[in-house]
Amino acid sequence: MKKVFVFWVEEYFYNPNLFQKIVSFSLLPLSYLYCFIMYLRFKSKTPQDFGIDIISVGNLSVGGSGKTPLVTALACGYENVAIILRGYGRESRGLYVVKNSENILCDVSVSGDEAMIYAHKVPHAVVIVSEDRKEGILKAKELGAKIVFLDDAYSKHDIKKLDFLIEVRSENSRCLPSGAFRERLWSGKKAVVLQEGIDFTRAVELKNKSDKMSLVTAIARPSRLDAFLPEVVSKNYFEDHHAFTKEELAAILERDSSDSLLVTYKDFVKVESFHLPLSLLDLHVEVEQKVFDIINRYREANSAKKD
Repeated sequence: MKKVFVFWVEEYFYNPNLFQKIVSFSLLPLSYLYCFIMYLRFKSKTPQDFGIDIISVGNLSVGGSGKTPLVTALACGYENVAIILRGYGRESRGLYVVKNSENILCDVSVSGDEAMIYAHKVPHAVVIVSEDRKEGILKAKELGAKIVFLDDAYSKHDIKKLDFLIEVRSENSRCLPSGAFRERLWSGKKAVVLQEGIDFTRAVELKNKSDKMSLVTAIARPSRLDAFLPEVVSKNYFEDHHAFTKEELAAILERDSSDSLLVTYKDFVKVESFHLPLSLLDLHVEVEQKVFDIINRYREANSAKKD
């Protein structure tokens, strides 16, 4: 039932049918109220300076937009770096250091899937999960970080930071619950909007390919993978951050008589311990130098203020 509801909501937000359009229109008064409350929330916040370079990468809408591979690509360009995120879908609560600058310190059930991706893909970074980003920033400073990347923190208006927003195109630009947008790019709020194909591009590497592969994935809006997929026996979509069991994956292999399961890295970190045959659709992004130049100018300006 949860899976059906999640996919219905994704369709409602991004590719609505006639009935869903009617529902969206009927909820407009609530959307106006929600958006006004979020604006008041933004106006009530005063950014706190933590004395460290902080860069947030996010988007205004719910659902996936490519934040994780973009943060990964940016963080790989710096030393003494920390990545902080909420850790959505994890079984733990509170602050956890998923990885110090050398070792992974917990398993994926504690960290959540996205944090474990960072732990694997940015080997020199400190990775922290914390619902309270301010606590995470203080912990990162304690561990020696000089630059912090916040995953999905545009709405943290009480933190002084450089905001990058990934542009998400949608025919429905309304706020929740009529549309997918959590906030607007508020007047007076400085942010740099990044466009796929202009500021960064996606690249895909298919690893451990087999003759017969069944796609299994638990990412938001899985149809985004279609442009990168090789031929597969079947497509098996689960709700975002789904906690797989070995039995359900083994059943797909048996049903399809497949040689392997084709997964993204977000899925891989959750299922590698099952020791099932896996092929990996490894997505990453290549970032234009101008984006790094924006970060470097921001850091130089912060350094000049300290002097």
